[in-house]
Amino acid sequence: MKIDPENRAVQGLSSFLEFVALNILFLLCCVPIVTIGASTSALLEVTRRYADEEGGRPLRDFLPALVRNFLPATGLSLILLTASVALAFSGVFWLSAPEPLLTGLAALAFAGAAYAVAAFIHAMGLVAAYRAPFRQTLKNALLLPAAEPLRTLALLLIPVTVVCLVIVFPPTLFLVATIGFSVGAYGCAFLFRSIYRRRSGTAA
Repeated sequence: MKIDPENRAVQGLSSFLEFVALNILFLLCCVPIVTIGASTSALLEVTRRYADEEGGRPLRDFLPALVRNFLPATGLSLILLTASVALAFSGVFWLSAPEPLLTGLAALAFAGAAYAVAAFIHAMGLVAAYRAPFRQTLKNALLLPAAEPLRTLALLLIPVTVVCLVIVFPPTLFLVATIGFSVGAYGCAFLFRSIYRRRSGTAA
């Protein structure tokens, strides 16, 4: 029996298995925690290329992209995620007090934390798509959530939906561990492409 590698079913299965392997590799690379930013930008880079070309080598290109993006992605993630955690912690602290003023401050802190997470997602997308100076990337990442609120909301909804599914229906954790992040990044690739086309030109 001879299997045609050009067969659509074979290609589909091959792509599915590659995305499973990519998902597992991404999770393993996130284990040191400090590499979360670089791993995220690398995942967004290889899935963006796959979305643009309907081909490419996402799994093979992941580690080179991680090494290439490590310094800018790590620096940006430390700034933005630290800010998000600090704001969220402040919100929880202020929420513990019954005073209306502190409750209002808590709401602002939570909103700021969400904005910082959105800026982080944009920063990783920018690192994946462009080779720009660090300060320019940070500035653009902070401006894009306000400039593209609807698409930013869609970018946020993807990870939020994944987390909610795991909490509400724990068996979905298996899907998240095998293909959730890689497929989610693939979906983000189309949103990023739309944003970048509207705001500038072709990504590098």
